[in-house]
Amino acid sequence: MALTVSQAYDKFLERLTPLQSDRDAKARHRLSVETSLKGSTRFGVKRFRETGSFGHGTGVRNHCDVDLLVSMTGSRPTSDTALQWVKDALKSSFPATIVEVRRPTVVVRFAGGAEQWEILPGFRTSPLGESPVYDIPGPAGGWMSSAPTVHLDYVNTVNQQAGISGAAKKLARLAKAWKYTNRVPISSFYLEMRAAQYMRAQTSFSASLYLCGYLEWLDEMQLADMNDPMGKASRFSACSSAATKATALSNLHTAATRARKAVNAEQGWNTSQAFEYLDLLFNHHFPRR
Repeated sequence: MALTVSQAYDKFLERLTPLQSDRDAKARHRLSVETSLKGSTRFGVKRFRETGSFGHGTGVRNHCDVDLLVSMTGSRPTSDTALQWVKDALKSSFPATIVEVRRPTVVVRFAGGAEQWEILPGFRTSPLGESPVYDIPGPAGGWMSSAPTVHLDYVNTVNQQAGISGAAKKLARLAKAWKYTNRVPISSFYLEMRAAQYMRAQTSFSASLYLCGYLEWLDEMQLADMNDPMGKASRFSACSSAATKATALSNLHTAATRARKAVNAEQGWNTSQAFEYLDLLFNHHFPRR
């Protein structure tokens, strides 16, 4: 029996969810990464904090990097120096592994790149007893503030709202799937925070309708920087440079147009055409009818 659009989205979301085996493999590497950083003679380690889509439950299978913030002690150097310290410590422990600075993180590619870790140096700026806020490297240079636990709480709170339970993370995962399947140079963190912000005002959820509305909303605002909804950290940028933003905006406008055509086709009872547009939207990764 042919799938409906709604059933296809459910199937797609299930396919996008990382497997337990992916989680187990990444957990095995965490100890070795932490041991490497604790062994550095250039900086001290206060604690480690897992951040990003893998820990937030919004990751995409085969594109789910592990983001680990290392809270450093001592005087804060330049962000370039902090990144170099992290790179040197990891390269010393994993000489045969690709380790490189890719602002704002240090990227470690295990298993030939099949498993990727992104290590983020940070210096805590908030007093003990308050929600942790860190200075972390900015995408283009310098330092910026980040409040990872507060941001996760924000996404989780929206995700649990009555009428849309689970929808904020579903929308974030679909947006990230669009990003990865089309290689759009846009921040996954930005997509996740905007997805939560978009769903905060909703009382129901349909993957087809709300992904379309979300993409059109981002297109209309032209991927504007986002204020921290909790007022704890710096504004979030969608892209790392003007050049990557121009590329992302072009991709976004195409995506919003295709998503709208898919919705119009579905509402006009032309399900086959809706699937054609969704196939284009996700670069031939959407389930077949």
